[in-house]
Amino acid sequence: MTKHIIWDWNGTLFHDIDAVVGATNEIFKAYELPELTADQFRAAYTRPIWVAYERLLGRPLTEGEWERLDVGFHEHYYRLSDACGLADGAELALTAWTGRQSLCSMAPHAHLVPKVDSFGITRHFTRIDGLLGSTGGEKAVHMIEHIEAIGVDAAEILVIGDSVDDGLAARHVGARAVLYTGGMTTRAELEGTGLPVVDTLADALGYV
Repeated sequence: MTKHIIWDWNGTLFHDIDAVVGATNEIFKAYELPELTADQFRAAYTRPIWVAYERLLGRPLTEGEWERLDVGFHEHYYRLSDACGLADGAELALTAWTGRQSLCSMAPHAHLVPKVDSFGITRHFTRIDGLLGSTGGEKAVHMIEHIEAIGVDAAEILVIGDSVDDGLAARHVGARAVLYTGGMTTRAELEGTGLPVVDTLADALGYV
């Protein structure tokens, strides 16, 4: 029985794929790579993010290169994400679930909290956790800390996210998960996890 939903933010509740692809194209202009489409980005996307960058470049990153790319990405992303809104059905989904729900994101915490609040949806969450440290890694450790903070048995939690990493993090902590196709990852990769895959957030609630 589900008592608590943990939502992902980027690519799940927040429809920011255009900002992510745009910022990625900006940081790779200096490398003279062809501009990526959203589908091409999804084909390369994985976590940790530096592995996705190595896929795009076709080589390992050099010392310090990841840090420079990450700083550049966020500078462009914050500017471009101002034009992005909530995913279709996000507010309805948050309102439809009458149990407890929280937000666990790999976005920097200092940026995440005011961004969520700008949409007037903070009241729906018992807790919001973004990253306090470096970005780009995997979600499992962050998810462990989030679940410890909310004090809910993982077996009573449903995680709703848009990436393979969301599903792996849920499995790592013993929670259930459903994966949404509206974000950063191809349907084929999501289905490869063996987890339920849905095209709408309303359908995700069907797994509660």
